[in-house]
Amino acid sequence: QTKKQCDQKLVIQMKTECVPCSLNLETQCLAGYTKITNGTGIPDCRYYLEIKTHTLSFPGCRHHCLKEVEQHECCQGHWGPDCMGE
Repeated sequence: QTKKQCDQKLVIQMKTECVPCSLNLETQCLAGYTKITNGTGIPDCRYYLEIKTHTLSFPGCRHHCLKEVEQHECCQGHWGPDCMGE
């Protein structure tokens, strides 16, 4: 019996919204994602505040999140929704 289905593991990475670093301690990742940064996160972004007619930009922090998903794929020589072979 040859294997028909060869699932691939995919890692999806996302970043949370940029906020003031002091507020980022409580930031959670989206459901299903795991936070891979600690504390206030990574200070690699800027957030914006609108004050009357001006928009000011400030350095901020965000967290990085990971999610592993299985992607269903057929092994070589198989195809279709049921991974049929020759």
